[in-house]
Amino acid sequence: MTAKRLRVAALLAISFVFLLAWAFPIIWSVLNSLKTDSDVLAYPPKLVFSPTLDAYRDVLFGSGSILPNLVSSIIISVGTTVVTMLMAVPAAYALARLRFRGKKFAGFYVLATQMLPPVGIIIPYFLVLRNIGWIDTYQGIILIYLSFSLPFAIWLLVSYFEDVPFEMEEAAYLDGASRLRTLWRIIIPQVRGGIAVTVVFVFLNAWNEFLFAVVLSGNTVRPVTVAMFNFVSVEQTLWAKLAAVSVLAMLPVVVLGVVAQKHIVKGLTVGAVKGGGRR
Repeated sequence: MTAKRLRVAALLAISFVFLLAWAFPIIWSVLNSLKTDSDVLAYPPKLVFSPTLDAYRDVLFGSGSILPNLVSSIIISVGTTVVTMLMAVPAAYALARLRFRGKKFAGFYVLATQMLPPVGIIIPYFLVLRNIGWIDTYQGIILIYLSFSLPFAIWLLVSYFEDVPFEMEEAAYLDGASRLRTLWRIIIPQVRGGIAVTVVFVFLNAWNEFLFAVVLSGNTVRPVTVAMFNFVSVEQTLWAKLAAVSVLAMLPVVVLGVVAQKHIVKGLTVGAVKGGGRR
């Protein structure tokens, strides 16, 4: 076997190991969600079993239904995404296109907020929300989620705004367009791929977030990432139901990824090709 074939074989083996490590948790969750609890706990593990949807039926329509938790996750994720994008687009435009005093400090502040460990700031957030009565409320959780989603969205969008040629904006001004009209009609269509990518990532970050949710939520507002631990207790773990909730929690993420795949690939490709052109 030649050296080239050995390298190809080694690369394929390494790729297969990484693929298996990535796919194993998903395969495990899907398979165990279709088993009964006795089949899940069987030793040696049962590779051949009679699939059942009892776990899905219990977690969706049983006494411990997670439907309210899925609704809470949707409201929190959509609310966080909408508010974040409404604030991030003009902020990123200003940082990328305008000249003003404190611009470098503002850019550094946006980047620095990405470096703060969440566990270090969660206690002050909890105390603030408790004092204003926003613990276990949608507005309280969305407000806290903005503290990490907004800097991330601005940081991601700035590079896309910087890649739009200034000549296009100047031509619009010469035709009498205002800055707001130029932003809406000229700039935003040029960066729609980046906006689509940012929307997807902000939604996914909000949907998957756990640390802030477990501290700031309660019986009224409890996202599905927290609610799935209802099936874990000191006495026992209901593995089949836990796996079913995990699959249901992954479904919106998978659907969003498939639907927005074209925009994600295009947006990331444009950013990679044009990135680094900051003025």
